[in-house]
Amino acid sequence: MSFSPTGDRFAAFRHSSYTRFFFARFLLSFSQQIVSVAVGWQMYDQTGSAIYLGLIGLVQFLPSLVLILVTGSVADRHNRRAIAAICSLVSAMCTLALLLMTITGTFSPLPVFAVLLVFGIERAFMSPAVQSLAPNLVPTEDLSNAIAWNSSSLQLAAITGPVLGGLLYGVSPHTAYTVAVIFAALGAALLYMIPKPPQKTTGEAKSWDMILGGFRFIRAEKVVLGAISLDLFAVLLGGATALMPIFARDILTLGPWGLGLLRSAPGVGAIAMAIFLAAYPLRHSAGVAMFVGVALFGIGTVVFGFSTSTELSIAALAIMGAADMISVYVRESLIALWTPDELRGRVNAVNMVFVGASNELGEFRAGTMASIFGAVPAVIIGGIGTLAVAAIWATSFPKLRKIDTLDAPERLGKV
Repeated sequence: MSFSPTGDRFAAFRHSSYTRFFFARFLLSFSQQIVSVAVGWQMYDQTGSAIYLGLIGLVQFLPSLVLILVTGSVADRHNRRAIAAICSLVSAMCTLALLLMTITGTFSPLPVFAVLLVFGIERAFMSPAVQSLAPNLVPTEDLSNAIAWNSSSLQLAAITGPVLGGLLYGVSPHTAYTVAVIFAALGAALLYMIPKPPQKTTGEAKSWDMILGGFRFIRAEKVVLGAISLDLFAVLLGGATALMPIFARDILTLGPWGLGLLRSAPGVGAIAMAIFLAAYPLRHSAGVAMFVGVALFGIGTVVFGFSTSTELSIAALAIMGAADMISVYVRESLIALWTPDELRGRVNAVNMVFVGASNELGEFRAGTMASIFGAVPAVIIGGIGTLAVAAIWATSFPKLRKIDTLDAPERLGKV
């Protein structure tokens, strides 16, 4: 692996549209993190059930899977900026609904899952539009820098969002949801302020061939297929986010603030790595770096599962976040640079399902295993599984492993 300093660490911010996009994503992610902490704690407080924590993720993932043939083609055929802005308004309204349920005392699993289902539908359309929009806002030479800063904004929200969410929830659930509504609304306003960027829309007539274009591209391009599927199975097995309320309350004996601390720890490691990558981007052995990151993520998960110390748990989670950021950085750079603009929506829709499966289905996997075997074995077994995935994929996708630089494919040479 080779890291070299870049000439302009803030190259992406020379473009005003990207700056608005950056802060919009930060606010929307911040809102989402606050809601995630509040809903998880509130649900566990009311039900005391690990399976309900797993269902929170599953309900939000299913729309991405069901609508995968629609969301990507919508992002390729229509204004991505407008789609993202509309979806962010829907997110604000869903958060408002959770606030009203809390105020009126009607917060219970069935209506909450109904709201989370709408959240899931909104995110199913939002994600491919947002992921495809970023490359339209900066020139190709600034794209890797933009991807690193995108990741920084998401991870900064992942750090501060859960901590603030836990603190606000400690004041009252009403306060947490109110702040989340405000942040979502501000994010929507910033997205509406972005001028419509140039976008290569698909000229294909609506047909099954057009709709399935993303699948065909991913299947044919083994580098993209390997990168997406590696993240799917690694995080599907190694994810422990859904079980953090159990670790915070029952194992480490912490309160809501402790849950926020645990939830933010991966973000601390991730943003430190993202800032490092923005200043010192990967110049060589990018494929190897991706597999090393996944392996370290698995090791961190195992350590977290065994730990009964708050300090060690936080350190393990921070290492997991930093390791995951390396993998995310390489994967998102490959997808953005190797995918034609007119296919980005459909490819990112497929990518979103893979990422959603790794996150939301990973939470469901963790919750189900925890209800059968206990939280600690569920996390440890998952971490070992992630290590196995890294080894298997390194052997099965040699082209991905041999990727050297994160340049466009025509400049990659033989890999």
